[in-house]
Amino acid sequence: MAKVEIRLDAELVVEVMVLAGIGSPQDAVEAVVRDYIARGHRTEARVQLQDETRSDRDGAPQPPQG
Repeated sequence: MAKVEIRLDAELVVEVMVLAGIGSPQDAVEAVVRDYIARGHRTEARVQLQDETRSDRDGAPQPPQG
């Protein structure tokens, strides 16, 4: 797996470490990135489900009125 080296503000990393209860800066940053990706996938799934629900409702025949 390819590795990427970046520079981050130390205060940001320490805050993540404290909030997440993680002792390693590397692990803390990886946890944040993984959480961000997981949230994106959950959002995509939720939007897709809403779109499918709407299309099911819109495509269903309407009962006769009157």
